[in-house]
Amino acid sequence: MELNKYIDHTLLKPEASEEQILKLCDEALEYRFYSVCVNSCHVPLAVDKLSDSDVKVAAVAGFPLGAMSTASKVFEAREAVEAGASEIDMVINVGALKEGRYEYVLHEIAALVDVCHGYPLAYGDVATSGNASLKVIIETCLLTDEEIVKACELAVAAGADFVKTSTGFSTGGATAEAVSLMRNTVGNKAKIKASGGIRTLADAKKFIELGADRLGCSAGVQIMKENE
Repeated sequence: MELNKYIDHTLLKPEASEEQILKLCDEALEYRFYSVCVNSCHVPLAVDKLSDSDVKVAAVAGFPLGAMSTASKVFEAREAVEAGASEIDMVINVGALKEGRYEYVLHEIAALVDVCHGYPLAYGDVATSGNASLKVIIETCLLTDEEIVKACELAVAAGADFVKTSTGFSTGGATAEAVSLMRNTVGNKAKIKASGGIRTLADAKKFIELGADRLGCSAGVQIMKENE
């Protein structure tokens, strides 16, 4: 198992500086992580730094609350993809999901799928290059088991590539129970990203064994050192 290739090396703190983003990229290059995950304002810097490597750049959209308008999430994702991001991690509208506005949630995810996969949007926007993946953050700590299942079903129906547990900025992160439930729900129709609170080698191995295809962590370097 190439543990490093499971890791999205992450820095999403609001106070993150350009110097810290460059350090994140240097660490990703040293340990050959799958990607770095950054706020969208840092995408051009990270893309430039990693341009001669196979380390991808992931950007978040609608982060961390998910309570922005669909149009604002679409704009942020489109700008990041056009700047070179290979993956977008979007946050669903959690309130809409919890009150049963499933069509809203479905259509919003589908709009971000269109941006990432390169389809023209219904209201006439020009298609992007279409080479990006979409991860859908469902914020499991705020959901019941039934809501987790529904969020996963909506993400799959909309054509998303991944469902992701958490932003890491709410009341909790990834749990074994949530990852297992997500894997059982999506089967092989989508991949799983576990994120939030993954700080040790034991944590990383646990979530991979439960079916996670990717790990979002700011402690990637420490995990790799523990794995030496």
